[in-house]
Amino acid sequence: MGKTVVVIVVIGLCACGISGNQKKDNPLYYSNPLMDGELRMGDPFVLRHNDLYFLYGTNAASEGFKAWMSTDLVHWDSLGWVYRKSASDSLRSSFWAPEVHYHPLDHKFYLIYSSKESRGADMDLCIASSDHPGGPFTDVARPWVPIEGWQRIDAHLFFDDSIPYLFFDKVGVVGKPWEKPSTGYMYGKIYVAELSPDLLHMVNEPILCLEAEQPWEHPQSMHSRCNEGSFVFKRDDRYYMTYSANHYADPSYAIGYASSSTPVGPWVKPLEEPILKSDTTMGFSGPGHSSLVPSPDSSEWFIVYHAHTDWKNPSGDRQVYIDRIDFSKGELSVAGPTLEPQEVPR
Repeated sequence: MGKTVVVIVVIGLCACGISGNQKKDNPLYYSNPLMDGELRMGDPFVLRHNDLYFLYGTNAASEGFKAWMSTDLVHWDSLGWVYRKSASDSLRSSFWAPEVHYHPLDHKFYLIYSSKESRGADMDLCIASSDHPGGPFTDVARPWVPIEGWQRIDAHLFFDDSIPYLFFDKVGVVGKPWEKPSTGYMYGKIYVAELSPDLLHMVNEPILCLEAEQPWEHPQSMHSRCNEGSFVFKRDDRYYMTYSANHYADPSYAIGYASSSTPVGPWVKPLEEPILKSDTTMGFSGPGHSSLVPSPDSSEWFIVYHAHTDWKNPSGDRQVYIDRIDFSKGELSVAGPTLEPQEVPR
C-alpha cells in the first residue's frame, strides 16, 4: 500500500511540471486550430449522439457536405460525403451552414442547410433526412418552409421538450456594399418560428430575435450590419443564443450571446462586448458561427467555432477551434481564444 501511494504522488508532481513543448506531444492536451489546421471549413456544427461526435460544416460549397467523427472532440476521422448533389442538380450551388439534429419523436436525423437552386437564385433553407448521423442524407423539402422576402440562410433547429423551433437568418443588401468606397451595406437579422412535429410547417409567422445594435456589431456600417449564425440551448430555466456579427471575411467578425426566458424571446444581449473576438497579438482573426457541445463525461461545455486561416489576410478560408465555456460568473463566457496547449475535454 505504501508503494502505491508514493507512485501516485510522484506522477502528480511530474504532471504539474510539464512544459509547453511537452504538452504539444502529450495525448492529455490539444491545441487550436484542431488537427494542426486540417479541419478547413466554416460554420462548424457538432452533434453528439450516444458516445460519438459528428462534425459538419461549410466545406464543399459547390457540391454538398462532408463530415467527420470523433470520440473526444479533438481527434477526427473523415466520413467523406454525407450529402452530395446529384447529376440532375448540376446548377445547384452555395451549400452553406449544415446542422444535423436527432428528432426525438420519429428517431430520424435531419440535415438542415442553405443553398441556391441555380446561379442567380436566392439562398433558401432545405431539409434532408437519414437513419444515421453519418448519412447519406436524402432531401425531404427544397425549399423547406415558405419565407417571404430576403435571402434565407443559417438554419438552426432547437427542440424544447420535443417542441421544434426553427431559427434562421434573413439577409439582404442595400445599394452596392462591394464598391470602394461602399455605396450600400449588407444586413442580416435572426428570426424564430415554432414548427409542426413533422418539421415541415411553421406554426406561427417568424418572430424577430436579434439584429445589429451594439457598437461592436457596427449597426451603422456601410459594409455589413449582420447578426447571423444562431445556436440555442437551455441551461437551468434560461435559454441562451450564441450568434455572430459583422462580415464573415472581416477581422471584425466575432461571437456574442443573448438570453431569454422563452425560445421565442424577447432575447436580451447582456454584454456590450463579444465573448470571442480577433486578437492580432495572438495571430487570431474572425471567430464566428459557433455550436456548443458537452465533453465526453458531460462535466464541461465547449464552444466549437471557426476562425480565419490567415489572420493577416482574412477571407472565407477558415479552420476549426474549440474552447471551454464558463458559466461560473453568472454569464456565458469563453476561456479563450487559446492557441497554447489545453487539457483535452474530460
